[in-house]
Amino acid sequence: MTADIIADLVIHGGTIVSPDAEYKASIAIKDGSILAIGEQGAMPQAKETLDATGLHILPGAIDVHVHFRDPGYAQKEDFASGTAAAAFGGVTTVFDMPNTLPAISDAKSLAEKHAIARAKAHIDYGLYAVLGEDSLPNIHALIEGGVIGFKCYMGNTFGRIPSPTTGAMLELFEIVAPTGKRISLHAETNSIMERREARLRQMGRTDPLAHLAARPAVVATEAVARAAILAEWTGARIHILHISSAAELRPLAEAKARGVDITGETCPQYLVLSADDYEERRGVIRVNPPVREAENQNPIWQALVDGTIDMIATDHAPHSIEEKTREDIWTVDCGFPGVETQMPLMLTEVARRKASISDYVRWSAENPAKCWGLFPKKGALMVGSDADIAIVDTNRTWTVDDNLTQSTAKISPWHGMEATALPIHTIVRGRFAMKDRQLQENARGWGRSVHAIQAMPTPDVRHVDQTMAAVTSQTATNKGSVAA
Repeated sequence: MTADIIADLVIHGGTIVSPDAEYKASIAIKDGSILAIGEQGAMPQAKETLDATGLHILPGAIDVHVHFRDPGYAQKEDFASGTAAAAFGGVTTVFDMPNTLPAISDAKSLAEKHAIARAKAHIDYGLYAVLGEDSLPNIHALIEGGVIGFKCYMGNTFGRIPSPTTGAMLELFEIVAPTGKRISLHAETNSIMERREARLRQMGRTDPLAHLAARPAVVATEAVARAAILAEWTGARIHILHISSAAELRPLAEAKARGVDITGETCPQYLVLSADDYEERRGVIRVNPPVREAENQNPIWQALVDGTIDMIATDHAPHSIEEKTREDIWTVDCGFPGVETQMPLMLTEVARRKASISDYVRWSAENPAKCWGLFPKKGALMVGSDADIAIVDTNRTWTVDDNLTQSTAKISPWHGMEATALPIHTIVRGRFAMKDRQLQENARGWGRSVHAIQAMPTPDVRHVDQTMAAVTSQTATNKGSVAA
């Protein structure tokens, strides 16, 4: 390293973690990127240094599934509080869902949301747009406006965005497939859930377990299989959100084996909580899809280990205390915060299950970055990568306290849980978002959309001659020929 190069920050003394190794080294950062990695003596002079002795240095987590409620429900959460919570959780990039008010389904609503995020975000972000019958004419305008991908609601959830028919889903997949964008799916079959919930309501069931009874694992299994078939036919890229059951793993694995470009995520709630927790936590635990029976936990964990499930996300979905503590389970809002506690709880689970911290880096950073065309700019600690870094104490025992979290929502099923790891510093493109467990106010507005750096591979589009656009165009042509 030449003597005249001055880094902005050099981190000494920590243990760097990659998906393949752990090693002690220093990291130099300049102009938001990683300048050098190596021995302390080989680092350039720096404007600032940080002693990370005894700490682990991880790529910042990429959470591809959060609901920051902004615009429309800012009383639950906004981009400022949500990204502050993410920074405290070692998360440096989030993908925010489109079920806001208005829903993100056209260029105008997308532009307005970009303006909100740009002004408030402490960390980087991507924005989803709704993929549904209403947004079908707007797909290309949404891509031009800057989306990370599309969200298709196969089942109902907060915001009550209509679920497209299977016919509409096929046409939507046909349109998106050539763009290379990935479609994230809330994979639950709406008609099954609506029918069962109506019958349970008629019976007078209002207890927390009624929510689980209305959404058995078959609602997710059928939806995953159906979506995979449509993706296989069209060549669309799809991502299965919040995998909650062992039953979903078979259609997911079979689709991967057939060459479908399909990825999947699970969340801490499906690994740490179970149906046994409903009595104690009551409506606080209500989420879509539901937390399921304990026998699902080990298969989901093994699917993470063997790569059937690609990544960890949170489905961070905050609500008020009143909205989560109603006695009638059908009136309880679904979801709870998770972006601030994911890394500590998952590192605790990794230690308990005797996995490696390198596995966690693969699930939380590298794989999300690769699946969304952001690697190695994001999701890696490599020379030239964005300096998105979580510096973590993996020997810190502490107890989750909802009252002390950064999220506006002060109620979650994580309250009172013990963790054995804690992010101490979070760096986003070279700037501290959180330092020494303190939010850095100059980080507000530092976050930027990652869609501009997204580079998805060329898609493998299939059955182009049989798309809705092709056959309707052909029909019109044929009619014109007959008339002539």
